[in-house]
Amino acid sequence: MSKTLLGKLRSGLKKTRDRLTSGIVRVVTGKGKIDEELLEELEGTFLQTDMGVKMTSRLIESVREFAKTERRLDKDLLLQRLERDVAEALGPEPVLLNVSASPPTVILVVGVNGTGKTTTIAKLAKTFAEDGKKALVAACDTFRAAAIEQLAILAERAGASIVKHKHGADAAAVAFDAAEASTARGMDFLIIDTAGRLHTKVNLMEEIKKVQRVIAKKIPGAPHEVLLVLDATTGQNSLQQAKMFHDTLGLTGIVMAKLDGTAKGGILLAIRQELDIPIKFVGIGENLDDLEPFVPSDFAQALFT
Repeated sequence: MSKTLLGKLRSGLKKTRDRLTSGIVRVVTGKGKIDEELLEELEGTFLQTDMGVKMTSRLIESVREFAKTERRLDKDLLLQRLERDVAEALGPEPVLLNVSASPPTVILVVGVNGTGKTTTIAKLAKTFAEDGKKALVAACDTFRAAAIEQLAILAERAGASIVKHKHGADAAAVAFDAAEASTARGMDFLIIDTAGRLHTKVNLMEEIKKVQRVIAKKIPGAPHEVLLVLDATTGQNSLQQAKMFHDTLGLTGIVMAKLDGTAKGGILLAIRQELDIPIKFVGIGENLDDLEPFVPSDFAQALFT
């Protein structure tokens, strides 16, 4: 990662880093050894970053092991160990998109309203265009007229084609037409937007499952990716959204949008540990160029150093 991108990631994780790293330093400063009292304080510090109970327990056990091998408490060595632990917990780096051997690769994008889903779709399309690939976007969020128009504007900016119907149209019908168009036009990628009403609504999930079935009939193996867009500023609510969508749709990856200075970056760790869903992209700005593949070691470095 370039210094510019690492700087953006560091900026996006500022709130989490300040709470986590500063908290660790505060807890260990002046302490000569790691004891149960110190471990309890560290546990509280970890939990405050929204990394969840499972990840917190993993880090506490690592600190216990650290205490067995180090004669004195060195905060810099401890931070280095925790940085390594976080990178390892986030898995292999990076987890790439599953690209179909027979184009188009179909990416179903889901998420509740307000998470940055529409912008993320445009960012993905822009990324593909810059790689010399052709992308078509399907406006299957027909519940909101504004969503269709916004996607059309952003798709044009990103250099992507779009298939859309009128407001209130059947989402599965839009998906069918988009599948036909992507095949006929020799597209490399088909990116499907979906309605983003409350994730607790059963009818919404059934609508998305219908879109899945229609696409699968038209394009073998599709969708090749089911990506959930989450708002990094919402903390634990993101974990609940991920559980709901994963149980219903079988997510293949997470896109963490809005990773700005107010974000609760620890939630990425909670999702990875508790649901075992890889983080595939992070949004580190509002421009269409501000979408980056998620690299665990870069994330850990930006979090601790």
